[in-house]
Amino acid sequence: MDQENDIRSPIAPTLVELGRAVGFSIFVTVLILVTLVLPAEYGIDPLGAGRALGITVLAPSTEALVPVPPPNSAVLAPVQEGLVAYYPGEYQVDSREFVLGPYEYVEYKYHLAQNATMLFSWVASGDVAHDFHGDRDGAPASAAQSFDQQPRRKADGSFTAPFSGIHGWYWENPGGNTVTVRVTTSGFYTAAHEFHFDGTRVPREVRALDAITARRD
Repeated sequence: MDQENDIRSPIAPTLVELGRAVGFSIFVTVLILVTLVLPAEYGIDPLGAGRALGITVLAPSTEALVPVPPPNSAVLAPVQEGLVAYYPGEYQVDSREFVLGPYEYVEYKYHLAQNATMLFSWVASGDVAHDFHGDRDGAPASAAQSFDQQPRRKADGSFTAPFSGIHGWYWENPGGNTVTVRVTTSGFYTAAHEFHFDGTRVPREVRALDAITARRD
């Protein structure tokens, strides 16, 4: 008997089996699209799976991608006279508290002119992903420059802006428990902007020192 005839040919799948395989592949593809790709890339979450998995925060929003315009008020750029820098405006203060649910994030930034200074102090009640960074005036968020990404639960310090734009923090709650972040700042900034995990952006007012009621013993 011919040796080639002793080798059995593999059994070809039937049309029904092929149909089932194709149908299963399509089902898996659609499932991945609906539960992972759409929530993460486009913020579309018809089944609620993206929020349950904490990936809807990855979706960029149109509003978040639009650069923040410079403030209409006068820019507080320092004028250096020897070792002293004078500013054409008042010293500002601000204090905020953010409550972050599981996998939520917030960004909070101030508009600072180049070489303007800000003092800051912040503390988180739990572990947070942290990035202190800045966006140049007119530049998209994708061009942000990071200044500090060290793991921290608190920080106290000062910052001098290397360029005109918005500068501040990104805090993300990477765990399953609620985290509270409190931040207090002072310096020569003109405006504040709050960016939420759902893609919305909220302008915030800052105050001059004379807006604070003096403490009386």
